[in-house]
Amino acid sequence: MKVTKDMTIGEVIRQNPNAARILMTMGMGCVSCPASQAETLEEAAEVHGVDIERMLSELNNQA
Repeated sequence: MKVTKDMTIGEVIRQNPNAARILMTMGMGCVSCPASQAETLEEAAEVHGVDIERMLSELNNQA
C-alpha cells in the first residue's frame, strides 16, 4: 500500500511496523504517543520540520 501525506502515523505503523524506525530516524520520537494515532504524516512533518516529500519517499521505498 502506498503511504500518503494524509495517512495518520498510527495507520502507517499498524500497516508496517518498520515505518516507526524510519520516522524516528527523521526526528519523530513520538511515534508511539497517543497523539500520533490521529496526527497525519503531513502535520507531523510540519511540526518537526521534516520535508514531507522526503518522508514519503523513504516510507514508500523501504524494503
